[in-house]
Amino acid sequence: MANPRAILSSLLAALLAGCAVGPDFTAPQEPVPPAYLGATPAPADHSPTPATDKPPDSFWWQQFRDPTLDHLEQAAVAGNLNLQAAYLRIVEARTQIQSARAQGLPSLDASASYEREQLGIAGILKAQGGLPAGAATSPAVQSLISTFESPVNLYQIGFDASWEIDLFGKVRRSVEAAKANADQAAESRNDLLVSLEAEVAQTYFQLRAGQVLRQITQRLIDDQQQVADLTLNRQQHGLAGEADVQAARAQLANLQSELPQYDHTISTSRHALAVLTGKPPADLDAAFGEEGQIPALPAEIPVGVPSTLARRRPDIRNAEAALHTATAEIGVSVASLYPDISLAGTYGLRNTKTGYLFDWASRFYTFGPTVSLPIFQGGALVANVRLSKARAAEAALTYRQTVLSALQDVEDALSSLHEDSRRSAALAQAVDADQDALDIDLDSYRHGLITYVSVLTQQLQTAQARQQHAQATLTQTTDLVKLYKALGGGWESPKAAAN
Repeated sequence: MANPRAILSSLLAALLAGCAVGPDFTAPQEPVPPAYLGATPAPADHSPTPATDKPPDSFWWQQFRDPTLDHLEQAAVAGNLNLQAAYLRIVEARTQIQSARAQGLPSLDASASYEREQLGIAGILKAQGGLPAGAATSPAVQSLISTFESPVNLYQIGFDASWEIDLFGKVRRSVEAAKANADQAAESRNDLLVSLEAEVAQTYFQLRAGQVLRQITQRLIDDQQQVADLTLNRQQHGLAGEADVQAARAQLANLQSELPQYDHTISTSRHALAVLTGKPPADLDAAFGEEGQIPALPAEIPVGVPSTLARRRPDIRNAEAALHTATAEIGVSVASLYPDISLAGTYGLRNTKTGYLFDWASRFYTFGPTVSLPIFQGGALVANVRLSKARAAEAALTYRQTVLSALQDVEDALSSLHEDSRRSAALAQAVDADQDALDIDLDSYRHGLITYVSVLTQQLQTAQARQQHAQATLTQTTDLVKLYKALGGGWESPKAAAN
């Protein structure tokens, strides 16, 4: 004869190993090209060389070799308030995992109560027509009724236990969905971190570009002041007309009018960097000095291959986690169509006198299984299944679109970097040629060989070329930041990056 304990243990093991309904999640694999088309620069391209055989740099801002930028990036990671809020959302999501897991564990509650009851036996007997004539006059019966009519004190302590058996995997799918939702929160924080690091770098480069443009304009103002003084001196000696003097002064005033816009760019960039690092806007007003340079571009940019992009980009990982969540929710909705099986029991002590409350004879208990089977819900349960499947299909399309957008971001950034690098190189040549021409014209003007109109025209052309070159350098640096952001680096911890 089989051992009852063995049978019970086998049955319990079978229940615990019950299948989880709904589809199992598998990571999607979207087709990607073997290499980035824009990773092969044109022969005349002067941009940094993309290296497809190397993985992208995790801490890409270090390639600019600017200690100030490194410090700003570290300060932003430590102090940015939006990033701290994102971390708290991760904590919230992970707490939800514990809540979901608790649904599949037994629950145990303790209770204690006191009641004073009036049973109303006499009223019940009267409603039933009363006692027979002989019984009504019996002293024993009257004493018994009087006893039941007296208010009684009822003391009770006990324990209630229940356990919903996860036979069809509803709880397990809920835990799976909660874990995937926590992964979403983590990847959202990583995506925010990547965007934050890129914004810090772009704002810092904009500040340095504003300083460079201000330096260029200030040098032009100094040169123009000398020209204006020389023109006035020539006019006083009868070698130049009043029109030349006024033209020189007008050019000087125009150059001076450009300084406020650069000062505004510098101050607003400082304010933005302060807020990005979690500080009041005015805290960095005394930082960064009065002069600066745009950091030089690295000679080589490791971009890797498209097949690794899905593991590096947090937004793609976020979309994958969202698909995982939606897939697990299908299992939750399907499990709602099946019976719920639970075990419940109560054990306690009850008596009208506290002195006998802990007597063994005062015990009471209940125990038994409960099965709840949905029969008619007006189609709500089936509709929930359809809804969860539709959401999963939508999440799959969102994942695919996210991958395509990520590939587009990289290709666009590579294309912009190449084209703007070519423009920057051409403008650098234009600046050199214009400066040589301006030096020749100024020397000719000092010797009275040409009029000031020629000098003024060449001076304006040189100033515009210098400003355009500085703007092109800023655009080229911004393009590189966009490329690093598109490649998804910057969210990893040093340990993860080493692996």
